[in-house]
Amino acid sequence: MNTLFNLIVVVQVLSALVIIGLVLLQHGKGADMGAAFGSGASGSLFGATGSSNFMSKSTGVAAAIFFSATLALSYISTNRISTVSGGVMDKAVPAAPAPVPATGAAAIPTAPTAAPAAPAAPAASASVPAAAGPAASIPK
Repeated sequence: MNTLFNLIVVVQVLSALVIIGLVLLQHGKGADMGAAFGSGASGSLFGATGSSNFMSKSTGVAAAIFFSATLALSYISTNRISTVSGGVMDKAVPAAPAPVPATGAAAIPTAPTAAPAAPAAPAASASVPAAAGPAASIPK
């Protein structure tokens, strides 16, 4: 479908250029030699509008091609399924989610406190050895 669209655009541009060239090459109604000298006899031979020659007929054909191409382009553009693309961002890998900010009491920063002093070592008793560990302190 994209190739057809491009082909119709090319036909439309070429027909527009042909119309411009043909209109610029044609001469007006009063541009005959008799009109230059003031006698109005040049336009009376074929009536007030004059004859239609090759240039005016080919201008009409080029105009018909131009309007047909315009209608075809509007029809294709209206019925085209367009997908909105993010471009490069479609191929991007999603990043890890951001951490959720803390709320409530957890959001309040606290000042660092000094480490508590080490407790004083209790006096060693005779029944429990000091370095025996947790298993030695269990009463039997």
